Amino acid sequence: MTPEAIGIWMIVALLTGIFVGFPIAFTLIILGIVFGYWGFGDTVFHLMVFQFFQVMREQTLASVPLFVFMGLLLEQAGLLERLFRSVQLALARVHGSLFIAVMFCATIFAAATGIVGAAVTLLGIMAAKAMDRSGYDVRLSAGIITAGGTLGILIPPSVMLVVMGPVIGVPVTDLFAAAIFPGLAMAVIYTAYAIVRCYLNPALGPALPESEHAGSRIEILREFLQGLVPPAVLVLASLGSILFGFATPTEGAAIGASGSLLLTIVYRKLTRKLLYDSVLKTLEVSCLILFLVAASNFFGAVFSRLGTPMMMTQALLGLDLSPMLVLVLLMAIIFLLAWPLEWVPIVLIFLPIMLPMVKELGFNVTWFGILVAVNLQTAWLSPPVALSAYFLKGVAPQWELSDIYRGMVQFMFLQLGGLALVMAFPQLALWLPGVLYTK
Repeated sequence: MTPEAIGIWMIVALLTGIFVGFPIAFTLIILGIVFGYWGFGDTVFHLMVFQFFQVMREQTLASVPLFVFMGLLLEQAGLLERLFRSVQLALARVHGSLFIAVMFCATIFAAATGIVGAAVTLLGIMAAKAMDRSGYDVRLSAGIITAGGTLGILIPPSVMLVVMGPVIGVPVTDLFAAAIFPGLAMAVIYTAYAIVRCYLNPALGPALPESEHAGSRIEILREFLQGLVPPAVLVLASLGSILFGFATPTEGAAIGASGSLLLTIVYRKLTRKLLYDSVLKTLEVSCLILFLVAASNFFGAVFSRLGTPMMMTQALLGLDLSPMLVLVLLMAIIFLLAWPLEWVPIVLIFLPIMLPMVKELGFNVTWFGILVAVNLQTAWLSPPVALSAYFLKGVAPQWELSDIYRGMVQFMFLQLGGLALVMAFPQLALWLPGVLYTK
């Protein structure tokens, strides 16, 4: 059997292992060793050592635990609740005001942390009961909460973009800059959809009752400033220092982690238990991601050495399809993979397989990375897995899971519309990196 054919069987074995439910990291390592030994002998063991040490020397990945720690602490500091309350008070007489408040807070929180589960949970805790009291439509409410939570994997500093950068060979700073406008565009699309629905049918998002109105404008302004200014300054210090070249991604993440710790102290939320839980959760999430990065790096190296990616590239190019049609086909494959899988295996396993095709067709790799990031938002909203549904159901048990699913599907189609928008207008992603980093 040729090495290329061995690589095909390697992918079949991987998909089988994933769908059966074996731990992905161990599956990657075992399959890499078995098929690598089959394809090119004991060289596979030297390759494994080399690839694992290469990942350990990747300085950019050191920012992963720092960004995770930053997000976990900000979640506990209570700033987002205050910001939500201020927007709610300011727009109390507007139909769909809670939808606007949820998306505004989701965008700010996404810029402070890339943890989708934490964002959906916190938004659900803040908004679900208020929406019920005000008679808001459950499906539209569930949809905008879960969709807003997914912005955390797109709007920088996103942990997914940090992991994706070394995988596709693009500086993380370029990905951060490229993701800003697509991320904000998605937030605008979600908000506009909800507001238009409320305009056409005011019963979906009634104006808030008099008991929910503010006593004075001074109260609104005070709550808004206290809720917005601290996280905004923190994001500007962390993300701004990275984008403008004052700090590396790891240094910027350290600024963010230190600032979130300071804010937690200032708001008197820091306790020994909170700090212990945050550090432990950071350790769990970081170990999961980084071990998967190392395992997938080894798996990808074996797969590439077998020559299968090049064979697949040549076969696809031999179909004589237009480059844009091939790109649409790749996006469709990622969209379907996102139904049963999370972003981690897709970014770490399948992107390296697609990368040779993308380069051969002459597409900008940074743009391709952002297309993938927008596409992978659907992984959190598409059944049958759709983890966002379970996060929201956990904090809003009064909502039926079927209603949550129906609400999420609406926004999943909006995400696909956003993907088409970035595909049609590449400068939406490429303009800012070009301005910041073109010499």
